[in-house]
Order: sequence, then C-alpha cells, then structure tokens
Amino acid sequence: MNVTAPLAAIGRPTLALMALVGRVVIYASQTLSHLFRPPFYGREFLQALVHIGWLSLPVVGMTALFTGGALALQIYAGGARFNAEAVVPSIVAIGMTRELGPVLGGLMVAARVASSIAAEIGTMKVTEQIDALVTLSTNPMKYLTLPRVLAATLAVPVLVGVGDAIGIMGGYLVGITRLDFNAAAYLKNTADFLETWDVVSGLIKGAAFGFIVALMGCFYGMNSGRGAQGVGKATKSAVVAASILILAANYALTEVFFSA
Repeated sequence: MNVTAPLAAIGRPTLALMALVGRVVIYASQTLSHLFRPPFYGREFLQALVHIGWLSLPVVGMTALFTGGALALQIYAGGARFNAEAVVPSIVAIGMTRELGPVLGGLMVAARVASSIAAEIGTMKVTEQIDALVTLSTNPMKYLTLPRVLAATLAVPVLVGVGDAIGIMGGYLVGITRLDFNAAAYLKNTADFLETWDVVSGLIKGAAFGFIVALMGCFYGMNSGRGAQGVGKATKSAVVAASILILAANYALTEVFFSA
C-alpha cells in the first residue's frame, strides 16, 4: 500500500484550489488595471447597470420585505421570554442594515446575475464570439468584464439601501398589524437606535458583494468549457463561488467594522 496516497489525495485538491485562487486574483487585478485606460464602452456599462440594478430590484425587494417581517416575529417571540418585546424595532433596523440586507441582497443578486453573466459570456466563448472580438482588436476584458464589474459594484449598494428600507418597512407592517405596536412609537425607536454607520457599513458590504458577483460571473464565463455542458458547469460554479465568497467577505468586513 502506498503510504503517500492519502497525502496526495489531500494535496491535489489543495493545490488546485490555491491555483484557482491565484487565477482569480490575477483576473481581478487585470480587470482593475483597465479601469482608467481608454477606450470606455459606455453602452455596455449602461446595459449592465439596467440588467444588474433595475431588473434585480423586484427579487431583492420581495426578499427584504419578507425577511424584515419574519425577523420582527422572531425577535418578538424571543424577546417575550425576557419581557424585552420593545427591542423589536431597533433590532430589526440594525439587523437589516448591518447584516441581513447586504447578505441576502448579495446572495439574491448572485443567484440572478452571476449565473446570467457566466451563461452569456460562456455562450459567447463557445460560439467563438470572444475570438471575433479579439480579431476586431477589441479587448474582451474591457468590453465584457469591466462594464459588468463596474456596474455591479455601483448598483448593488443601491439595491442594498432600497432593500434595507423595504425590510424595515416589512418589520414595521408586522409590528403594527400583528404585534400591536404603536406606529409612531415603532418609528421613533427605529430612528433613535439606528446609527449612520449601521447603514454605511451595509452599503460598503454591498459594493464588495457586487464586485464579487460580477467578477465570478465573468471569470467562470471566460473560462467556460466547450459545449452546453461546459456552459452549465461554468454557470453553476459562478453562483457557488460568488455565494461562498460573499459569506466569507461578510465575515471579514464585519470583523473589521465592528470588532472594536
């Protein structure tokens, strides 16, 4: 029996993972290096902004609305054990702006946008449209990747801000209709305990999550295998990678913002 076989079984995926991380970092640095160098494709940027931002608003809004309502019910049920039901408005607002708004918004955008970008670019690669861009002296990184990454980085914080407001409204509606809170008192508690940094930290997270979502979609689309199976695998990998990186980045940013 080969005693090194277990070590090899561990080492191969570890090295493959490290190689993948290195390729992603290089891809991200190449994308950012094109940010201030012409030409700029404004039409592609605007189309990506509409696709990522405006068309993602319904799913992000509905997610935030029901999350805020469920959060209010859960906090009320838990607070009732300690006679602390009055904390519902403040905890709903803080929880939505700091954590649930950015994370759930980012994950919903990842499910919708990362898969779409990976499938679109992967199909372009399979049908040799990317090779045609190179033949026409058009840099695929500038034409395909940069507009989408920039649009997502700018659009997702706006989605997060709107989602925060809708989520707080969801908690408010549940609070006054199901939990017998006074409407004026609920809004006053929300305003009194919510700080500017709570909102700003969530928007910063949203920008980071938007960058991750678009980068993963473009990266896996550009590296898609041939045929329908390759495009499907790239789409799945983009969503999984974006979701995991969003959760990891959320922890890292939370540690930076609130550990003190």
